[in-house]
Amino acid sequence: MRTYKLTIAYDGSRYFGWQRQPDTELTIQGMLEKRIGEIMGYAVEVNGSGRTDGGVHARGQTASVILAGKVEEGKFLAMLNEHLPEDVRVLKMELVKNGFHARHAARGKCYEYTIDTGEKANPFTRKYTYHYPLPDGRKLDLQAMRRAAGELLGTHDFAAFTDRVDEKSTMRRIDEIFIVEEAGQGQIRIRYKGSGFMYHMVRILTGTLLEVGTGKRAPESVKQALESGKRADAGFLAPACGLCLMEVYYNSAPR
Repeated sequence: MRTYKLTIAYDGSRYFGWQRQPDTELTIQGMLEKRIGEIMGYAVEVNGSGRTDGGVHARGQTASVILAGKVEEGKFLAMLNEHLPEDVRVLKMELVKNGFHARHAARGKCYEYTIDTGEKANPFTRKYTYHYPLPDGRKLDLQAMRRAAGELLGTHDFAAFTDRVDEKSTMRRIDEIFIVEEAGQGQIRIRYKGSGFMYHMVRILTGTLLEVGTGKRAPESVKQALESGKRADAGFLAPACGLCLMEVYYNSAPR
């Protein structure tokens, strides 16, 4: 038996998220398991670093899969990508130590959320951004958003920033939140790095920061949401289309 680590990119627009579902083939996990199984001639299980929601994209999702024996990685990768649709690509395949699990071994993740504030959505990026125009030519208050982001850094109970009530623990650590404006493009990018993120967490964080940027809430209100733990005290759920999983961090994935 051999364990392989996969690095995967996908356009999530037409998929119902990462996790396989019994009534559709349009999930990333299900697609990979089917195609790898067809190549190998037996069923396989592909374990991702975590679940992305329907419509969420990835540039650096990771997964692990156990095969019956060693394969020539370059040839197998080329064959697999030939079998995959054009909106899913396995970028890298690495032989790792048996026992490696993409989710259990993950030590952190980086997500990026992109907002298009132009009057009209950019036709070339519309599938990968949240179109959020402001009336009367106003702009987001990025300094206020950065102050609010500062309140979110560190280890906190983020119960107010998830839509799932069955989490074993809502404690998470956010190490960095970068808010950058792309000059002349009308785009705002918010990059989150942390130990891990719960269901809808990044999208709720983004909605909260956008409410700060438009003056609907004060930067200090995010601290109140952290303290109360109530979903109603956080911001709206930003759409999935603007979110992309950029990278998953590991201490190591030894050969």
